[in-house]
Amino acid sequence: MRNYLFNLGKNAKKASIEHVSSVKKNQVLRDYIVLIKKNYSKIISENQKDLKKANNNHLKANLIKRLLLDKKKLLQITDSIKTIIGFNDPVDQILKKWKRPNGLKIEKRTIPIGVISVIYESRPNVTSDVATLCFKSGNPVILKGGSEAYYSNKILANLFRKALIKNKVNNNYVQFIESKDRKTVDFLLTKMGNYIDVIIPRGGKGLVKKVQELSKIPVIGHLEGICHTYIDDKADLSMSKKITLNAKLRNTAICGATETILIHQKILKKFCDPILSNLEKNGCKIIGDKKISKFYKGKITTAKESDWSTEYLGPIVSIKSVKNINEAINHINKYGTMHTDAIITKNVKSAKKFLKEVKSSISMHNTSTQFADGGEFGFGGEVGISTNTLPPRGPVGLDQLVSYKYQVTSNGKIRK
Repeated sequence: MRNYLFNLGKNAKKASIEHVSSVKKNQVLRDYIVLIKKNYSKIISENQKDLKKANNNHLKANLIKRLLLDKKKLLQITDSIKTIIGFNDPVDQILKKWKRPNGLKIEKRTIPIGVISVIYESRPNVTSDVATLCFKSGNPVILKGGSEAYYSNKILANLFRKALIKNKVNNNYVQFIESKDRKTVDFLLTKMGNYIDVIIPRGGKGLVKKVQELSKIPVIGHLEGICHTYIDDKADLSMSKKITLNAKLRNTAICGATETILIHQKILKKFCDPILSNLEKNGCKIIGDKKISKFYKGKITTAKESDWSTEYLGPIVSIKSVKNINEAINHINKYGTMHTDAIITKNVKSAKKFLKEVKSSISMHNTSTQFADGGEFGFGGEVGISTNTLPPRGPVGLDQLVSYKYQVTSNGKIRK
């Protein structure tokens, strides 16, 4: 395993110094689309092997749903690649340029980050999304997919490598770790610092926590998505009902699902019953503080302190009353995970205050937190969402997969 992984690292480093033109990058991606379409039945056949194994191992229904590849899912994959083809190459762009009084000319230009390793679970579409985004941004990628999607991931990675070979580009721009050894991830995180520049984990809390704790390589990612929706005293009731239902229940398993709803105490009498009964009748369990319990006539469990820092990832929501917008912001900054938080209000001043003062990587106004997604942001896809304070933050798409350098020129200047 040691030699195998070191060879992957060496191959990736060699690929990283080979320049690929924007025209050639897009041709590789177009050929990748053709290969996916030509191999629909083969991809689905490989995916069936993973699904059979998942059913035999009694994997949860939501994980099996993520694992499934059919013609509809494959069409979504190729549509995403088409979108990325349409974007400008993010590498070698001038971000800023200026001239100093002494004659120095300085340019700030984008460069690839380097070798990226992505460790992920369940979703085979991550293989194509990540390979496409990393390649177009000039970053060789080492993919470590979960064993539950082994055959699906392997064929999607190999088809990308075929597209690279067809265009005489180093096929080690995309490498898939075929080893199923559980120690592989530990080795990647602790022994591959000479070869890998950034690790990006995509998966459940257990995986991300392990990566963040063990990695000796910089990590881009997020541990939990404890997202909030705050209903202000100047909120519209109809809008609040619609947004909270979607933000919580559209897909409870994603990191952008709202886990806590905060309600301004002035509107509890008018808003509690309509909003909470709307959630309850759609199968959501309600956990609320004592004030909420007084105003809600339906079934409710009393909240504990731990509920404010729980990511349920299911049809459960915690509800808290707050005295004002400041208490809402303070609560979010204390218990949130800097993922995505929203305010519902008609008051523009309050909205601006909220958007500015919550520490989240994504803050929203009159919008469902379920929009926390690279595809929804128009990025064509994402390699993950980052809640790091340092950039990149939020959905990490094409333009977030570059760093920069300063290029300085002069006419023989020396410093006095």
